[in-house]
Amino acid sequence: MEEVLRKYKDLLIQKRYSQNTQDIYYSYFKDFCLYFIKKELVDITTTQINSYILDLIKSKNISISQQNQRINAIKFYYEKILGKEKQYYTLYRPKKEHKLPKVLSKNEVKRIFNSCKNIKHRCILMLIYSAGLR
Repeated sequence: MEEVLRKYKDLLIQKRYSQNTQDIYYSYFKDFCLYFIKKELVDITTTQINSYILDLIKSKNISISQQNQRINAIKFYYEKILGKEKQYYTLYRPKKEHKLPKVLSKNEVKRIFNSCKNIKHRCILMLIYSAGLR
């Protein structure tokens, strides 16, 4: 396993991934290796990988971005280290989060309007705000 992890880390460095990405991918791939310690990594199927990800979601409640990063770290191994063809893995990715926009309070809006001394500019700001533009 140490040899596989060393090759993995070396290729991340050679491909000039950022230090943060290297650390995250390496850590997630190491977790993956430890999870499948009794199996050959080459023989692991996408079904087993999906069940591994599902287990992480259930046991560790990993976030959506962490789920995607873990999938990418695993794909990096199979595509770059083992040299397999770039192919579509039927790994289930989460839906994207839809975050609501930040809404200004009444006081913040008043401060924006009052900070503008020119009546023409204030009128433009009020028109933009009343039209719902950002």
